[in-house]
Amino acid sequence: MTPTRSLYRLLLLALLVSLITIACNSNPKPDVASVDDASTQTALSIWWEKGFALEEDEALQQVVDTWQEQTSNPIKLSFYTTDDLAARAQRALQAGNPPDLMMSHSAEHSINPRLAWQGKLVDVSSVIEPIRDTYPRDVLDGVRFYNNVEKKRSYYAVPFSQTAMHPFYWRDLVKQAGFDDRNFPQNWDEYWNTWKQIQDKLRQQGQNIYSLGFPLSLGSADADHFFEQVLEAFDVRVLNAEGQLQVDDSTVRQRIMDSLGWITQFYQQGYVPPDAVKWLSPDNNNNLLNRAVVMTPNATLSIPTAVYQDQDTYLNKLGTLELPNKPNGQPMRYVVLHRQIVVFADAKQHDTAKQFLSYLLNADTLGPYLKASGRNLPVTQPVWDDPFWTNPADPHLSITSKVLLQGQTRPFYSAYHPAYSVVIEEEIWTRAINRILLEKIPVEQAADEAIDKIKQTFDQWR
Repeated sequence: MTPTRSLYRLLLLALLVSLITIACNSNPKPDVASVDDASTQTALSIWWEKGFALEEDEALQQVVDTWQEQTSNPIKLSFYTTDDLAARAQRALQAGNPPDLMMSHSAEHSINPRLAWQGKLVDVSSVIEPIRDTYPRDVLDGVRFYNNVEKKRSYYAVPFSQTAMHPFYWRDLVKQAGFDDRNFPQNWDEYWNTWKQIQDKLRQQGQNIYSLGFPLSLGSADADHFFEQVLEAFDVRVLNAEGQLQVDDSTVRQRIMDSLGWITQFYQQGYVPPDAVKWLSPDNNNNLLNRAVVMTPNATLSIPTAVYQDQDTYLNKLGTLELPNKPNGQPMRYVVLHRQIVVFADAKQHDTAKQFLSYLLNADTLGPYLKASGRNLPVTQPVWDDPFWTNPADPHLSITSKVLLQGQTRPFYSAYHPAYSVVIEEEIWTRAINRILLEKIPVEQAADEAIDKIKQTFDQWR
């Protein structure tokens, strides 16, 4: 190798080393802004109870998609069934890794009041206060829970819709039995005796059908809600407005017995299907839609929604009624479910979660969502102002909206004391009904057992 060629190779090697060194030392410094942007782009986690119909889920997905487009804030939306959502939420809370937001239909009266008591929910007053005047008082009372950690009562859930118990029925079957559903009696005894007469008439015509689809089974949310409505009908004051237990009052005890005796008599007399004590949550709907019963009480508009595409059935064959006056002749007061969204204290994105809630509560967002989802009714006046909800040509919305707009309503007792959420979760009332129907114990014994169990539950919260 010549000296010139050797020198050339040495110079080339030196140049390569220099270039490598420069390259290694020229890596750009981290872009702090881009790192910060990435951290703020963590998806907002929302867990939502899966709807009965696909339209419900699609309606929320549309809200989420629009929010993401407008704000560039990503959302991870997950739908879970009722039972799965409750179990997942419990595990996530125990692990300290809950979602940012959760909406569960059953949680509003069985879980949320306890979570607020335990200090596991975020105070959402900043979301509610700017629009507080658009809410009815009883709706706000339904989410004003007590936080035993901070020793205060405040708003720990955001109500976005509501629903009440109504009887849904087949108008054509009522007419076949010779009755006019436009003039249904409003007296308590006459109202329910009419349903018994309808079954008797249809049976005489050869139809093997039951008039009353009362849900009476453990595990049925409608069973719990319907009996809460029966207790209200008989003026049973389990709690007072201060959340104090009243079941030691002899009048309250007697009215509990009256309520249990009233609801169980229809099953015992053969006006309720024998398998109603085994129904799952959708089964009262299914029995009505399959025309196995003439009427069933239901807490949402899921039954009319299920037949909406068949306009003849929706408008002419299926009907919705108000409940009758109370046995004492006074107008019925409805026990209302307030659909709620909560923000978990252990979640990471409280501010973003509140921003999303404020967006959802805007009438331009919430109104179309409730229309598309179909099962529930508005809670705020700007959404109610849409004539869609009170359209007299709609035989279902016109009735259910009238009841809620009249304001003769109250929330579940769990809004007054979280211990009552345990009463609901443990199905104390439905267990008493089943003891009477399946184990044949006296009504008085079942009432006393339920009262004792409720007192034990409340004692644990002192």
